[in-house]
Amino acid sequence: MDEKAKKIGLFIGITFFLSWLMAILFFLLGGRWNTPVATIIGVAYMFVPMVSAIIVQKYLYKEPLKKPLGISFKLNRWFLVAWFLPPIIAFAAIGISLLFPQVEYSSEMAGLLEKFRGILPPETLEQMESQMATFPVHPIWIALGQGLIAGITINAVAGFGEELGWRGFLQRELGYMGFWKSSTLIGIIWGIWHAPIILQGHNYPQHRIEGVFMMIVFCLLLAPIISYVRLKAKSVIAAAILHGSLNGTAGLAIMVVKGGGDLLVGVTGAAGFIILAIINLFIFTFDHSIVKKGGR
Repeated sequence: MDEKAKKIGLFIGITFFLSWLMAILFFLLGGRWNTPVATIIGVAYMFVPMVSAIIVQKYLYKEPLKKPLGISFKLNRWFLVAWFLPPIIAFAAIGISLLFPQVEYSSEMAGLLEKFRGILPPETLEQMESQMATFPVHPIWIALGQGLIAGITINAVAGFGEELGWRGFLQRELGYMGFWKSSTLIGIIWGIWHAPIILQGHNYPQHRIEGVFMMIVFCLLLAPIISYVRLKAKSVIAAAILHGSLNGTAGLAIMVVKGGGDLLVGVTGAAGFIILAIINLFIFTFDHSIVKKGGR
Protein backbone atom coordinates (compact mmCIF):
# COMPACT_ATOMS: atom_id res chain seq x y z
CA MET A 1 0.00 0.00 0.00
CA ASP A 2 1.19 3.51 -0.84
CA GLU A 3 2.51 5.22 2.32
CA LYS A 4 0.24 8.26 1.88
CA ALA A 5 -2.81 6.04 1.41
CA LYS A 6 -1.80 4.10 4.52
CA LYS A 7 -1.48 7.30 6.53
CA ILE A 8 -4.88 8.55 5.36
CA GLY A 9 -6.43 5.14 6.01
CA LEU A 10 -5.08 5.09 9.56
CA PHE A 11 -6.58 8.50 10.28
CA ILE A 12 -10.00 7.60 8.85
CA GLY A 13 -10.00 4.19 10.55
CA ILE A 14 -9.10 5.55 13.99
CA THR A 15 -11.56 8.44 13.66
CA PHE A 16 -14.50 6.24 12.68
CA PHE A 17 -13.67 3.52 15.19
CA LEU A 18 -13.43 5.87 18.19
CA SER A 19 -16.38 8.06 17.16
CA TRP A 20 -18.82 5.33 16.23
CA LEU A 21 -17.82 3.20 19.24
CA MET A 22 -18.55 6.15 21.53
CA ALA A 23 -21.93 6.82 19.92
CA ILE A 24 -23.00 3.17 19.78
CA LEU A 25 -22.08 2.52 23.40
CA PHE A 26 -23.94 5.65 24.51
CA PHE A 27 -27.14 4.62 22.76
CA LEU A 28 -26.87 0.93 23.73
CA LEU A 29 -26.60 2.02 27.36
CA GLY A 30 -29.90 3.87 27.02
CA GLY A 31 -28.63 7.34 26.17
CA ARG A 32 -31.01 9.69 24.39
CA TRP A 33 -30.26 12.63 22.14
CA ASN A 34 -31.30 16.14 23.19
CA THR A 35 -30.27 15.52 26.81
CA PRO A 36 -27.46 17.17 28.84
CA VAL A 37 -25.42 13.96 28.74
CA ALA A 38 -25.85 13.75 24.97
CA THR A 39 -24.47 17.28 24.69
CA ILE A 40 -21.28 16.14 26.43
CA ILE A 41 -21.08 13.11 24.13
CA GLY A 42 -21.62 15.36 21.12
CA VAL A 43 -18.73 17.64 22.11
CA ALA A 44 -16.48 14.63 22.76
CA TYR A 45 -17.48 13.27 19.33
CA MET A 46 -16.26 16.50 17.73
CA PHE A 47 -12.80 16.13 19.28
CA VAL A 48 -12.15 12.64 17.90
CA PRO A 49 -10.81 13.84 14.49
CA MET A 50 -8.29 16.02 16.33
CA VAL A 51 -7.19 13.15 18.55
CA SER A 52 -6.85 10.86 15.52
CA ALA A 53 -4.80 13.46 13.61
CA ILE A 54 -2.42 13.87 16.56
CA ILE A 55 -2.05 10.10 16.98
CA VAL A 56 -1.23 9.56 13.31
CA GLN A 57 0.82 12.71 12.66
CA LYS A 58 2.82 12.96 15.87
CA TYR A 59 3.00 9.49 17.38
CA LEU A 60 2.80 7.08 14.43
CA TYR A 61 4.64 9.15 11.82
CA LYS A 62 6.77 11.31 14.16
CA GLU A 63 5.98 14.46 12.17
CA PRO A 64 5.38 18.01 13.50
CA LEU A 65 1.85 19.27 14.07
CA LYS A 66 1.77 23.05 14.03
CA LYS A 67 2.94 24.11 10.56
CA PRO A 68 1.91 21.03 8.53
CA LEU A 69 -1.64 21.08 9.92
CA GLY A 70 -2.04 24.84 9.55
CA ILE A 71 -2.17 25.85 13.21
CA SER A 72 -1.62 29.59 12.86
CA PHE A 73 -3.06 32.52 14.83
CA LYS A 74 -1.77 35.13 12.37
CA LEU A 75 -4.93 37.16 11.80
CA ASN A 76 -6.13 38.34 8.40
CA ARG A 77 -9.44 39.33 6.79
CA TRP A 78 -10.40 35.71 6.18
CA PHE A 79 -10.88 35.24 9.91
CA LEU A 80 -13.66 37.84 9.67
CA VAL A 81 -15.12 36.04 6.66
CA ALA A 82 -15.10 32.84 8.69
CA TRP A 83 -16.90 34.57 11.56
CA PHE A 84 -19.59 36.45 9.66
CA LEU A 85 -20.31 34.20 6.68
CA PRO A 86 -22.41 31.65 8.68
CA PRO A 87 -25.06 34.17 9.89
CA ILE A 88 -25.28 35.51 6.33
CA ILE A 89 -25.97 31.95 5.18
CA ALA A 90 -28.60 31.55 7.92
CA PHE A 91 -30.46 34.75 7.00
CA ALA A 92 -30.28 33.89 3.30
CA ALA A 93 -31.74 30.46 4.11
CA ILE A 94 -34.73 32.22 5.72
CA GLY A 95 -35.38 34.02 2.44
CA ILE A 96 -35.16 30.81 0.40
CA SER A 97 -37.37 28.94 2.89
CA LEU A 98 -40.14 31.52 2.47
CA LEU A 99 -40.26 30.75 -1.26
CA PHE A 100 -41.40 27.16 -0.56
CA PRO A 101 -45.12 26.29 -0.48
CA GLN A 102 -46.78 26.20 2.96
CA VAL A 103 -43.84 28.00 4.57
CA GLU A 104 -44.49 31.42 6.07
CA TYR A 105 -42.86 34.09 8.21
CA SER A 106 -43.70 34.07 11.92
CA SER A 107 -42.46 36.97 14.03
CA GLU A 108 -43.79 35.13 17.10
CA MET A 109 -41.46 32.24 16.22
CA ALA A 110 -44.28 29.72 16.19
CA GLY A 111 -42.28 27.43 13.92
CA LEU A 112 -39.31 27.31 16.30
CA LEU A 113 -41.51 26.58 19.31
CA GLU A 114 -43.31 23.87 17.36
CA LYS A 115 -40.04 22.12 16.65
CA PHE A 116 -39.37 21.91 20.40
CA ARG A 117 -42.72 20.32 21.19
CA GLY A 118 -42.14 16.75 22.24
CA ILE A 119 -38.53 17.56 23.11
CA LEU A 120 -38.99 20.11 25.88
CA PRO A 121 -41.64 19.90 28.64
CA PRO A 122 -44.77 22.05 28.04
CA GLU A 123 -44.00 24.24 31.06
CA THR A 124 -40.52 24.97 29.65
CA LEU A 125 -42.03 26.01 26.32
CA GLU A 126 -44.49 28.30 28.09
CA GLN A 127 -41.63 29.84 30.05
CA MET A 128 -39.69 30.41 26.82
CA GLU A 129 -42.68 32.16 25.23
CA SER A 130 -43.23 34.44 28.22
CA GLN A 131 -39.54 35.32 28.45
CA MET A 132 -39.29 36.16 24.75
CA ALA A 133 -42.28 38.47 25.04
CA THR A 134 -40.34 40.61 27.55
CA PHE A 135 -37.21 41.04 25.40
CA PRO A 136 -36.54 44.69 24.38
CA VAL A 137 -35.62 43.57 20.85
CA HIS A 138 -36.66 40.62 18.74
CA PRO A 139 -35.08 37.39 20.05
CA ILE A 140 -33.43 36.70 16.69
CA TRP A 141 -31.03 39.62 17.26
CA ILE A 142 -30.17 38.39 20.73
CA ALA A 143 -29.60 34.91 19.28
CA LEU A 144 -27.37 36.45 16.58
CA GLY A 145 -25.18 38.15 19.17
CA GLN A 146 -24.97 35.03 21.32
CA GLY A 147 -24.20 32.87 18.29
CA LEU A 148 -21.38 35.13 17.12
CA ILE A 149 -19.83 35.29 20.58
CA ALA A 150 -20.06 31.52 20.97
CA GLY A 151 -18.82 31.06 17.42
CA ILE A 152 -15.47 32.70 18.10
CA THR A 153 -15.04 31.26 21.60
CA ILE A 154 -16.41 27.98 22.95
CA ASN A 155 -17.87 26.80 19.63
CA ALA A 156 -14.60 27.54 17.86
CA VAL A 157 -12.76 25.37 20.38
CA ALA A 158 -15.16 22.50 19.70
CA GLY A 159 -14.95 23.24 15.96
CA PHE A 160 -11.16 22.99 16.19
CA GLY A 161 -11.66 19.42 17.41
CA GLU A 162 -13.09 18.53 14.02
CA GLU A 163 -11.18 20.94 11.82
CA LEU A 164 -7.69 19.87 12.89
CA GLY A 165 -8.67 16.48 11.50
CA TRP A 166 -10.69 17.37 8.41
CA ARG A 167 -9.17 20.65 7.20
CA GLY A 168 -5.83 20.31 8.99
CA PHE A 169 -4.67 16.73 8.51
CA LEU A 170 -6.93 15.28 5.80
CA GLN A 171 -7.03 18.33 3.53
CA ARG A 172 -3.23 18.44 3.52
CA GLU A 173 -2.85 14.72 2.86
CA LEU A 174 -5.39 14.83 0.00
CA GLY A 175 -3.97 18.05 -1.40
CA TYR A 176 -2.37 16.24 -4.34
CA MET A 177 -5.88 15.64 -5.74
CA GLY A 178 -6.58 19.35 -6.18
CA PHE A 179 -9.09 21.56 -4.40
CA TRP A 180 -12.44 20.32 -5.72
CA LYS A 181 -11.67 16.59 -5.70
CA SER A 182 -10.15 16.69 -2.21
CA SER A 183 -13.04 18.79 -0.88
CA THR A 184 -15.56 16.36 -2.38
CA LEU A 185 -13.88 13.33 -0.81
CA ILE A 186 -13.55 15.05 2.56
CA GLY A 187 -17.21 16.07 2.36
CA ILE A 188 -18.34 12.48 1.77
CA ILE A 189 -16.19 11.11 4.61
CA TRP A 190 -17.26 13.92 6.93
CA GLY A 191 -20.94 13.35 6.13
CA ILE A 192 -20.82 9.59 6.68
CA TRP A 193 -18.96 10.16 9.97
CA HIS A 194 -22.08 11.93 11.31
CA ALA A 195 -24.35 8.92 10.65
CA PRO A 196 -24.68 7.49 14.21
CA ILE A 197 -25.80 10.78 15.74
CA ILE A 198 -28.04 11.67 12.79
CA LEU A 199 -29.85 8.34 13.23
CA GLN A 200 -30.57 9.39 16.81
CA GLY A 201 -32.20 12.65 15.76
CA HIS A 202 -29.37 15.19 15.44
CA ASN A 203 -30.31 17.90 12.89
CA TYR A 204 -33.10 15.81 11.35
CA PRO A 205 -35.32 14.56 14.20
CA GLN A 206 -38.34 14.21 11.89
CA HIS A 207 -36.49 12.18 9.23
CA ARG A 208 -33.64 10.23 10.79
CA ILE A 209 -32.96 7.79 7.93
CA GLU A 210 -33.28 10.40 5.20
CA GLY A 211 -31.25 12.72 7.42
CA VAL A 212 -28.16 10.56 6.99
CA PHE A 213 -28.19 11.21 3.24
CA MET A 214 -29.10 14.86 3.76
CA MET A 215 -26.12 15.28 6.07
CA ILE A 216 -23.80 13.81 3.44
CA VAL A 217 -25.10 16.32 0.89
CA PHE A 218 -24.79 19.13 3.42
CA CYS A 219 -21.15 18.22 4.15
CA LEU A 220 -20.43 17.88 0.43
CA LEU A 221 -21.63 21.44 -0.12
CA LEU A 222 -20.04 22.89 3.01
CA ALA A 223 -16.63 21.18 2.74
CA PRO A 224 -15.32 23.30 -0.20
CA ILE A 225 -16.37 26.50 1.57
CA ILE A 226 -14.52 25.69 4.80
CA SER A 227 -11.55 24.36 2.81
CA TYR A 228 -11.48 27.59 0.80
CA VAL A 229 -11.42 29.77 3.92
CA ARG A 230 -8.75 27.54 5.47
CA LEU A 231 -6.53 27.99 2.40
CA LYS A 232 -7.13 31.72 2.05
CA ALA A 233 -6.52 32.35 5.75
CA LYS A 234 -3.55 29.96 5.73
CA SER A 235 -4.87 28.68 9.03
CA VAL A 236 -7.02 25.84 10.30
CA ILE A 237 -8.02 28.20 13.14
CA ALA A 238 -10.11 30.17 10.64
CA ALA A 239 -11.81 26.93 9.62
CA ALA A 240 -12.58 26.26 13.29
CA ILE A 241 -14.10 29.75 13.66
CA LEU A 242 -16.29 29.21 10.59
CA HIS A 243 -17.39 25.85 11.96
CA GLY A 244 -18.07 27.33 15.39
CA SER A 245 -19.93 30.33 14.02
CA LEU A 246 -22.05 28.05 11.84
CA ASN A 247 -22.99 25.90 14.82
CA GLY A 248 -23.78 29.03 16.81
CA THR A 249 -25.96 30.80 14.23
CA ALA A 250 -27.56 28.03 12.12
CA GLY A 251 -30.60 28.11 14.39
CA LEU A 252 -31.40 31.64 13.17
CA ALA A 253 -32.62 30.12 9.91
CA ILE A 254 -35.61 28.44 11.58
CA MET A 255 -36.45 31.01 14.27
CA VAL A 256 -38.95 33.03 12.24
CA VAL A 257 -40.03 30.36 9.76
CA LYS A 258 -43.27 28.43 10.19
CA GLY A 259 -44.06 25.31 8.16
CA GLY A 260 -41.86 23.01 6.16
CA GLY A 261 -39.86 20.23 7.74
CA ASP A 262 -36.27 19.58 8.69
CA LEU A 263 -35.53 18.38 5.15
CA LEU A 264 -36.78 21.62 3.64
CA VAL A 265 -36.06 24.67 5.78
CA GLY A 266 -32.99 25.76 7.72
CA VAL A 267 -29.28 25.70 6.93
CA THR A 268 -29.21 21.88 6.93
CA GLY A 269 -32.34 21.65 4.76
CA ALA A 270 -32.92 22.27 1.06
CA ALA A 271 -32.99 26.04 1.63
CA GLY A 272 -29.48 25.96 3.07
CA PHE A 273 -28.28 23.66 0.31
CA ILE A 274 -29.27 26.24 -2.30
CA ILE A 275 -27.28 28.96 -0.52
CA LEU A 276 -24.22 26.73 -0.12
CA ALA A 277 -24.42 25.69 -3.79
CA ILE A 278 -24.47 29.37 -4.82
CA ILE A 279 -21.35 30.08 -2.73
CA ASN A 280 -19.60 27.09 -4.31
CA LEU A 281 -20.57 28.32 -7.76
CA PHE A 282 -19.19 31.75 -6.89
CA ILE A 283 -15.84 30.23 -5.82
CA PHE A 284 -15.71 28.04 -8.93
CA THR A 285 -16.50 30.96 -11.24
CA PHE A 286 -14.36 33.72 -9.77
CA ASP A 287 -11.29 32.01 -8.34
CA HIS A 288 -9.65 29.77 -10.92
CA SER A 289 -6.37 29.81 -8.97
CA ILE A 290 -7.89 27.53 -6.35
CA VAL A 291 -8.45 24.66 -8.78
CA LYS A 292 -4.95 23.18 -8.42
CA LYS A 293 -4.77 23.77 -4.69
CA GLY A 294 -5.72 21.15 -2.18
CA GLY A 295 -4.39 21.46 1.34
CA ARG A 296 -1.48 23.83 0.91
